[in-house]
Amino acid sequence: MASSSTEAGSHCNHAASVPGGTEAVGPLREQVIEALHSVYDPELDEPITKLRFITSCDVTADGDVDLLLRLPTPQCAPNFAFLMGADARRVVNRVPGVRTVTVAFEDHYTGDEINLALGRGAGFTGAFPGETEDDDLEALRELFSRKALVARQARICESLLQEGATADEVTAKTVGELPDSPLTRRCLELRASLGISSAEDAPAFVLASGEPLISDQLPRWLRMARLVQTSLEANGGICRSLLQVRHDLATEPEESAA
Repeated sequence: MASSSTEAGSHCNHAASVPGGTEAVGPLREQVIEALHSVYDPELDEPITKLRFITSCDVTADGDVDLLLRLPTPQCAPNFAFLMGADARRVVNRVPGVRTVTVAFEDHYTGDEINLALGRGAGFTGAFPGETEDDDLEALRELFSRKALVARQARICESLLQEGATADEVTAKTVGELPDSPLTRRCLELRASLGISSAEDAPAFVLASGEPLISDQLPRWLRMARLVQTSLEANGGICRSLLQVRHDLATEPEESAA
């Protein structure tokens, strides 16, 4: 990928804002928080660390992790909540030195069911028997990953068009020609999760299905992508505002500067 520094995407500045108890110090906690940067809200495609969905993260010297999560409202969808809780448990369990992981949601209307299932390491049906046959909620995850990929690709595409590239030039680009930026890296992560090639010579821009985008499709694809992008941004703004008011949180620095 071509080198670029046009977009800030580091999550490290959010690590210090994750509360912890008196034992929550040292390199192990830093590794746990770093792992949690990879857990995304599936609907918003933003890390739970950036969204401030972590109430507290306590890590003992013996490697026991106690993670308490919060959501914008008590009525947030249980399937999205479960995905985030299960993903958090999974990535923290992989951190070397971690012995046990406890993940729980505070003040959620299905918190008891979700917390019990997460504690057992069970899937979604362990919390809500009979609700679905998709115990890992992979179909839901895939649907929103495809939406997120479309929205993020559109931002790169629009930037190239604003710089003077033609539709033919944009759609002819390969992955190896994309700018090396956090936005591009997230696109590649989403492609990998969806089984879409990220080889250097693979098409840079693809449809939600994974098929290459061709120049004749670009105008209509961009219109659709902007709708998805607007939805993500609007929902993200609403969630931040609700969370801030509900938990009496200080305004984030980037929001103050906006």
